[in-house]
Amino acid sequence: MTEIREPSAAPATPFVSPDPSRSSALPATPVVDGHGLRLRVWDPESAADVDAWLRGLTDPEFLRWNTPLRKVSDAATARESLESKTADAAAGRAMTFCVTDAADGTILGQVGVSAIERVPSHAGVGYWVLPEARGRHVATRSLLLAARWAFAEIGLHRLELGHALGHDASCRIAERCGFRYEGTLRGAMWEAGRTDAFRDVHAHGRLATDPEPESP
Repeated sequence: MTEIREPSAAPATPFVSPDPSRSSALPATPVVDGHGLRLRVWDPESAADVDAWLRGLTDPEFLRWNTPLRKVSDAATARESLESKTADAAAGRAMTFCVTDAADGTILGQVGVSAIERVPSHAGVGYWVLPEARGRHVATRSLLLAARWAFAEIGLHRLELGHALGHDASCRIAERCGFRYEGTLRGAMWEAGRTDAFRDVHAHGRLATDPEPESP
């Protein structure tokens, strides 16, 4: 178990140069605590986890800004999707966290560290929050924890975050979490609900050597 506590001060995470010979395996079944949240792995065998995953990926607000590579439309495809996330973690490619309330375990959303590359030492991050949990800085708090985990536990140097142009709420979350705006990528993601048309993306980045923002 990995426990990350809220620091009294927020020093920059020291960057450790990646060792190409280091195992690509991620820390087993990590649990990350802090900011009133607990991040844990998703369980494809849990009906509650499958239901939350399905609701998150079929939520109209999520689909307004994202077009999943694999469509999730029912419990069976949601379970298959979660199983693929488990396989990605086992292979060291990504870690997808279930974001829960630290006090009662209620599922609030997800935050993930994806496309992990050990030698160039970078990865991407993404998040979504269930409708009933919005307005409580869940995305901000969970992204702060996931970024700290990626820098401290995996030893990554750089995290990248991209969101569709016009998604101002996601832009504010990125900036609150220390992900600086770095430019606009033209035609870098699909339009909502389409795979034959593209839209621009705001690109943000954060380094392990950047100061850690204060908690919300």
